[in-house]
Order: sequence, then C-alpha cells, then structure tokens
Amino acid sequence: MANNSSSRSRQKPNLLVTGTPGTGKTTMASALAEAAQLRHINVGDLVRAKNLHDGWDDELDCYVINEDLVCDELEDMMTQGGNIVDYHGCDFFPERWFDCVVVLQTENSILYDRLKNRGYSDAKLKNNIECEVFQMLLEEAKESYREEIVVALKSNSVEDMSHNVETLTDWVHSWSTTSL
Repeated sequence: MANNSSSRSRQKPNLLVTGTPGTGKTTMASALAEAAQLRHINVGDLVRAKNLHDGWDDELDCYVINEDLVCDELEDMMTQGGNIVDYHGCDFFPERWFDCVVVLQTENSILYDRLKNRGYSDAKLKNNIECEVFQMLLEEAKESYREEIVVALKSNSVEDMSHNVETLTDWVHSWSTTSL
C-alpha cells in the first residue's frame, strides 16, 4: 500500500473496499471505520436512501445504480478525506479519490454458503461465484487504479477480518502521521 502524493491536501486517507457480494465488505469496512476513526460509506445504502438509481433490475434483484449521481453525491466528502467506500464495483469511481483499494477475496465454498444463506437466487448465486472464481473485481481494480494502491486480502473467517482491520488501521495511522 503506497501513499498518494496528490492526496496530501487531505488529513486522512480514503479507502475503497470492494469484492464480490458476500466477501465481508460491509462488516470489515464498518469495523475499520470504527477502529481508524473514518467515515463508512455503504454505496448500496446511499443509493437506496438518496434514490441514486435508474430503477430495479428484476433479473439481478437489485437497483441499477446511476454512477454519475453516486459520484456527484460523494465528491465533496471524498475531497475532504477520511472515508471508507464500500461497494462491489469500482471502475466508475475517480482514481484521484483513493489512497488504497482493498479487494476482499473469499474461498468459493465459503462464499457459496454465505450467499445461499442470504437467499440468493440460483442465477445470482452462479453469477457471483463465477465473479469470484475469475477474480473479476481484482482485475477491475487493477485496471482502474494504480497497481501500488490495490491490495487483495483474504476474507474467509473472523480471524481474517480482524487481521485485515488491524493491518489497515495501522496503514491509516501511518498515512495520517506521514501526511502532516
């Protein structure tokens, strides 16, 4: 994880936590926000609360987010810094926003059970497992952001999450002290 010199006008870094649904993004981002004293922004919740979508996708059983509206809504907060953005996609966010992009990855058998327990339809389950098998979100992150800020972290267990939160909290504190 590298520091982004163009973001040095902010006192705290911005992180993106991404990964296939069921990898623990929201749980980890929430724990990290508390530990590192950052703001947690769950994009799915924001889309629902502010109607930043173009309707409902019956096949995928989710809102079709309006990426431009989401970016417009987040711009001022991201400029201030100190945010953890939590979303399963990442290629539409401006690169300048993030100092670290975390891609959570989960073993397929564990992910399958998590998604099945959420009541995902067979089609949605298959789509998300394939996404994880082919590491589509890691590839999307590597194509969308500088390689030195993209980090893949294992997210199979509570122990993994605790380790990830500790590692990232240390990074946030290090980033904040070196930016002063």
